[in-house]
Amino acid sequence: MRAITVRDRESGFALTEMPYPHAAENDVIVRVHAAGFTPGELDWPATWTDRAGRDRTPSIPGHDVSGVVAELGPGTTGLTVGQRVFGPTDWARNGTLAEYVAVEARNLAPLPADIDHTVAAALPISGLTAWQGLFDHGRLRCGQTVLIHGAAGSVGSLAVQLAREAGAHVIATGRPAHREVALGLGAHTFLETADLEEAGPVDVVFDVLGGDILARSATVVRPGGTLVTIAQPYPGAVFFIVEPDRLRLTDLAERVRTGRLRPRTGENIYHVPRDLTPSE
Repeated sequence: MRAITVRDRESGFALTEMPYPHAAENDVIVRVHAAGFTPGELDWPATWTDRAGRDRTPSIPGHDVSGVVAELGPGTTGLTVGQRVFGPTDWARNGTLAEYVAVEARNLAPLPADIDHTVAAALPISGLTAWQGLFDHGRLRCGQTVLIHGAAGSVGSLAVQLAREAGAHVIATGRPAHREVALGLGAHTFLETADLEEAGPVDVVFDVLGGDILARSATVVRPGGTLVTIAQPYPGAVFFIVEPDRLRLTDLAERVRTGRLRPRTGENIYHVPRDLTPSE
């Protein structure tokens, strides 16, 4: 098959002939229709080495997928060949910027027929991260106030919508150009990042940026509140890495299908080009 690969940080991307992926036990081979990629992947050790620390380049980036099941590995249950699916893929394996990708079946959820593959590819990592950050780790409840950084980004935009639907008071931050986007997604208040201290005491801060923003955010969390970050460990903060969750993906897809959740698609979501699409 053909895939988009990286060999090192300096050389950029290349269209490369790669072996068709092997379906291990409990795996699914997905024919890729749309894939998500974030530039941050190039800083992840798993992009360059396997779990044993061995070089695995050229590697295939991308860890969001929407497509159709092409093959089931030994012992795989719960999915069928020809079924539309979406979900996150494993960090330490080749990713989704390819014709086909091997994924653990537990990572994938059925994709309703009325959700476009491009929309679905924008949902897995960002949607699960937003949910887990707000509710599993932040314990956000109706009536509480949450400060969400990067509110116009892929994770932040979904977090704003989920928090608003849950009955929280949502304060969003970002660059000035993001004001209308954040408010349009349901934020009650928008602050430029430089003014985040004006948020006052809040129950939960959801940080996606790290660095100085993370440190400053600690000062606006009320006593007993929670600072959650996906950027880096920080004293007193809950730092987490998103986990696969088929049931939550199914819930998020239903929210999209009924118009309650709108993923932002853009430059980091890719349709498989015609010259990469396998013949029928």
